[in-house]
Amino acid sequence: MADTVAAIELKGISKSFGPVQANRDINILVPKGTIHGIIGENGAGKSTLMSILYGFYKADAGDIFINGKLTPIPDSQSAIRAGIGMVFQHFKLVQNFTVLENVILGVEDGPLLKSSMSKARKVLADLSREYELDVNPDALIEDLSVGHQQRVEILKALYRQAEILILDEPTGVLTPDEADHLFRILKGLRDQGKTIILITHKLREIMETTDNVSVMRRGTMVGNVKTSETSPEQLAELMVGRKVLLQIDKQPATPGEVMLKIENLRVRDIAGVERLKGISLEIRKGEILGIAGVAGNGQSELLGALGGIQNATGSVTYKGAALPLSGKGADGRTRRDIGIGHIPEDRQVLGLIMDFAAWEDMAFGYHYLPKYQKNAFTMDNEAIKADTAAKMATYDVRPPIATLAAKSFSGGNQQKIVVAREIEADPDVLLIGQPTRGVDIGAIEFIHKEIIAMRDAGKAILLVSVELDEILSLSDRIAVMFDGQIMGFKDPKTTNERELGLLMAGVSGEAGK
Repeated sequence: MADTVAAIELKGISKSFGPVQANRDINILVPKGTIHGIIGENGAGKSTLMSILYGFYKADAGDIFINGKLTPIPDSQSAIRAGIGMVFQHFKLVQNFTVLENVILGVEDGPLLKSSMSKARKVLADLSREYELDVNPDALIEDLSVGHQQRVEILKALYRQAEILILDEPTGVLTPDEADHLFRILKGLRDQGKTIILITHKLREIMETTDNVSVMRRGTMVGNVKTSETSPEQLAELMVGRKVLLQIDKQPATPGEVMLKIENLRVRDIAGVERLKGISLEIRKGEILGIAGVAGNGQSELLGALGGIQNATGSVTYKGAALPLSGKGADGRTRRDIGIGHIPEDRQVLGLIMDFAAWEDMAFGYHYLPKYQKNAFTMDNEAIKADTAAKMATYDVRPPIATLAAKSFSGGNQQKIVVAREIEADPDVLLIGQPTRGVDIGAIEFIHKEIIAMRDAGKAILLVSVELDEILSLSDRIAVMFDGQIMGFKDPKTTNERELGLLMAGVSGEAGK
């Protein structure tokens, strides 16, 4: 049962970055021994607020109370001493270290590691047993599944005697079974008196897991409610400031001719390891083929080979003509010129040049088009800026400043820039990697509608997403990938997350296209 004392109380927290006010007079109270959700749109200020609590940023104004005591947190070491641990969306683990070495890293007892390792091994065994965090202390991180790596991050925090755990989008790379196990762990931690703060954009997780939820919008706190007294629709409306359609409204697909035919597609990485192992599938005009799978099972290589940015072998035909898979013609520009667009999975590595302004990135890959040229030697920068401003308004990019560097936007707004650029180019085939990763619920609704509209306009769409809700609701057919292979094809109307999750884990497979 939750204690009446507040584990965390933030009073009047404000933080600005130049002219942008990320947090404005935030007040929040998190009861001890509860799971507390924090949700909000991109740019709402969630990450900034948690970064202040964990000591990454210093608030311009306001106070932090831990267990009722005023507690300045100037840095992350102060946060750790105050009993706060944070599990980041992108894990902070040394891949070629063991579990044990990662756990003690930074909190060694002295220059001689033997006593630290011995102590840590015993504590780790106790923690693993108590909280269902079973993991081999001698295993290398690089040999562990993503779900087990996440357990190591939680063990690190508990080893440092954290009583308060902050988790940032913890299920983005987990299978459904791994996510279920994680939430059992979190509930076990809560029942042992720990306090959990869960940052997630998945309303279903909020409703099933949390005791209370706080909603942020544009830097302010707009709601603090008991989860049992609200609904996904009410939370969505609080987040966005208007009613949001949570269910995708679409008509049945009417697939036409085959646009992309892929046969025995194989890709090896720079170390010679085969990442795609003979993929065969077809994508038809007027349909969305969804690719389900845990990240790292060949989906990136599939998009890369089809998008012309990764060499491959096998056969790919587009509108009946063979596509080069290496050498001349196997490049992104050639693919775009013939009508194949690509929203890459990693917006910061493949989708944007982070130091470029938004208007430059909005023309990235399309800068040679006549509409962006004054003459054969000069780009029409003003035309690009005007085009960018229009797209930023349509896709609600915040802040709507075309001259701002891409690195100055939140991750979700960076994603909107990439999505706007590629969808507005109106390709015949669109390859989509994680279209709504890190995107707020209002923008998700908009992007989903745009994808459906493209399908209804006769475009062929290949959709890769780790979000099973997204795959199930958008796809007309689903292919499940595991370890570089197609494990099976499913009809979204007759399958479910459990069945897909088993295929994603490599448990069973089937033939067919």
